[in-house]
Formats: sequence, structure tokens, C-alpha cells
Amino acid sequence: MIALQKFNKQIISVIAFIFLVPFILLAKVQLPSFFSDGMVLQQQTEASVWGWAKPGVSISINTSWNKKNYSIKANEKGKWMLKVSTPGAGGPYTITISDGEPVIIKNILIGEVWFCSGQSNMEMPMKGYRDQPIKGSNDAIVNSTNDQIRIYNIPRAVERIKKDTSKSFAWKSASPETISNFSATAYFFGRLLQQQLKVPVALINDSYGGSPAEAFMSEEALKAFPDIKVHSPSDTGRLTNSNATTLYNGMIYPVVGYTIKGCLWYQGEANKDRPDQYEKLFPAMVAEWRSEWGQGDFPFYFAQIAPFNYAQFPAASRTEKMNSAYLRDAQRKCVSVIPRSGIVVLMDNGEELNIHPADKETVGKRFAYLALCDTYQWKGFAYQSPSLDSLIINGNIATIRFKNAPNGLTAFGKTLSQFEIAGADKRFLPAQAIIRNGTIQVSSPLVTNPVAVRYAFKDFIVGELFSTEGYPVSSFRTDDW
Repeated sequence: MIALQKFNKQIISVIAFIFLVPFILLAKVQLPSFFSDGMVLQQQTEASVWGWAKPGVSISINTSWNKKNYSIKANEKGKWMLKVSTPGAGGPYTITISDGEPVIIKNILIGEVWFCSGQSNMEMPMKGYRDQPIKGSNDAIVNSTNDQIRIYNIPRAVERIKKDTSKSFAWKSASPETISNFSATAYFFGRLLQQQLKVPVALINDSYGGSPAEAFMSEEALKAFPDIKVHSPSDTGRLTNSNATTLYNGMIYPVVGYTIKGCLWYQGEANKDRPDQYEKLFPAMVAEWRSEWGQGDFPFYFAQIAPFNYAQFPAASRTEKMNSAYLRDAQRKCVSVIPRSGIVVLMDNGEELNIHPADKETVGKRFAYLALCDTYQWKGFAYQSPSLDSLIINGNIATIRFKNAPNGLTAFGKTLSQFEIAGADKRFLPAQAIIRNGTIQVSSPLVTNPVAVRYAFKDFIVGELFSTEGYPVSSFRTDDW
């Protein structure tokens, strides 16, 4: 009997300890996992730092680079947030955060922080997917060791409601072991950026393959899109990354506010069958992220999906607009709608039977050139594709003018064969096209009164029109049929 009583007391003590653990933990400041050793803070800014403690407790923060002390009280829910002034690039430094018991974050670098997100083409690691390689990856991985490039992966998470924290990961310096499992597009971007800027570069990868844009958006933002079903928090059905808000709740919301320089985005394949909607949905997503980050219109650069034969995938029914050229056209139009945005055109980068093109270095480089010129104001080299400016009809000849082609256009010696022309009957026919003084003149003997022109408007096609610097022109249409 005495032994049984003693056993029961031990059980009660264990249970009591288990329930006390969360409160014991709160006796020490808690931080999101991305505020940890090896992190990178955006240089020359007011960088946000936050965490949790007991409600009402005073938190002190000391930054080693300027010996400055900050203080703030945790709110009624125990959360606190403040901004710390960061110097020019450098390090390593430390931050000491204390509510009486200090937490020291070590090996902090100050530099350029880029947030990289999207679906599988952004997520695709340097080592490639099974049976799907990354061109030149092994040499790039072997030569990747560089402590001035730091990477962080937000782990995959599908959630019904907003989460304050993401699953844990650790900041890592670039090395063969770490880079082989990191986004190839993001790494090639960061490698070139770090080589040129000669400052620390941080890459935060927040991607999940097969995900539509609405998965990265909140319920509030999606109220403007009533045709998109948003699950109720009380739903008991299984959720996936294909469901609206699930990735926003589990992967975006937890990191919102981490001070960044800009964002890279590579997504669109999962929205290919809804191009008209995407034309409004994507700008709405960008606007929401910018609003929640509270950094104004930070640079937002996105990759246009590469041509691919989507018709090989089974579908219950097919419509004309399931041709991915319509989604690419929606992306092309978004540039003029989204402030401080830029597009990486990939008409020369697709593979007919592989939705994950092997050449990710070209994507990363084009992102880097765009950032160097548009964000960092470098001069002297091209950084963007020519874009459709206007259509002028004169008799039976349609003349297409372009922006961003100061030195003109080229087909590199080939005959242009991917233009189509239509009259009022809306029937597109193959057209003759020639380059003349930086414009394209399009005509067909079968269309005497043209009204519209399309270029490379196929699901899969290899682009043939470029700027003289080698940037491909996006597929486009002048009609809205």
C-alpha cells in the first residue's frame, strides 16, 4: 500500500512537471528559429527583432556592433517586437536578448537579405530531383564553400490557421553539404550577387512544390476572389498545399516582418488553367505581402514559367486557355501593374517533357542582373527582356514596337517563324515577320486587314526573338480574345 502511494505521488509529480514545462520555458525569452546563430540582418536599416516572454516582462536587447541598448515590454500575450539599427555590411556580431536570463545570438552577419519563394522550380535543390538534374550542379556544389553566403529554409508546413512560428531550421553557411539541398535558382542568384557586391548575402527559401498562388495568401486577401474556396478553421477534411491559405498560415505569416531587401518568386504552373484570374490574383498577393512586411514597395522580381507541354497531363476537360502561353501572358502584363517589379523571361529555357528545366543557372543569373541594375543601380549592361509596347496597323502590315530594346532585336540569323496575324474574324494564321529598325513588321497575304498579332503563343515552344544582348522576348498577344 505504501509502495502504491509512493508510485502514485511519483506519477502526479511527473504529470505536474509536464504541464509546467511551457511555463518554465517562458521564464527564458523565446525566439523564432530564424533569430539564431549564423543569421544575417539587412544592412543600413531598422531591422525587426521579435519573440515571446512572460506577459508584461521587460526585455532588454544589446547589439554588439554599436553597443546600443534597447528595451521593450512583452504585451498581454507575451509577444514583443522592436527594431534595431544596423550598420553597413560586416560582422560577425552578437545580439544579447534578456528578460533577466540572457540569450545570446552569435556569428551574425550584416548584409543583403533576399526572400525566395514559389513552387517546385524555386524549391528544386542544387542536387536536382530524382531523374531530373540541375545543369552544372556538381561543379557548382564542389566550389560553393563561402561563409559570406548564408541560407535558411522555411520547412514545409500546411496549416488551417495562422501560426506565429514556423518549424525549426538553422542558418547555414554555403558549403557542398548545405548547398546541395538548397534552392538552385536562389543559390545561383545569391552567388553572383555576393561576387559582385562583395558583402554577405542571405537567402531565405520559402517554397513548396505544386502550390497555387492562393495557398500563399491570407483569408482576408482572398475575400476579393469569391470563386476561390477558403476552408473554415473548423473543417475536419484533410488539407494540402493546394488549398488556399494553407502555406500562408504555416510558412509565410511566421516570417512576415523579417527585414529583407527584396523578393524572388518562381511560381505559376499550378495556376496555368486560370490565367485571367492570375492576372489579378498575383498582384493581390504581392500587395498583401508588402503591406504586411511594412517595408513599402520592396523589389519583387518573378520568373515567367518556361514553355512546357502541359497537354501530356490528364485533364477532365480542356479549354483553349489551358495553353500555358495565356498564363505567361498574364505574368507579362503583371509587370506594369505591380510597382517595383521585374520579370525574368524564360522562353529559351523550357523543356518539352520536363516541367523542371535543368538550366537553373540562367534563371539565377537573370534574377541577379535584374537586382544589380534595378535595386543596386549598377550601369553598363542589359538586365531585362524587350517588352511589347504598341501595335501600329498600316494597310496589311502590323508593326510591333518594343520597350527595353535600346540596341534593337535579333533572331541570331534565323528566319522568324513564330508570329501569327488575324483579321476581324479572330482567326490567326502564320505570318511573315522581319526585324526593321528595332521593330517587327508582320504580314500575311491571307490577312488584308489585320487587327491582332501573336508571338510564340504555344504551350511548348522555343523562343526565337531576342534583344541583341541575348534576352528572350516573352510570348505575347495584342488581342484580349
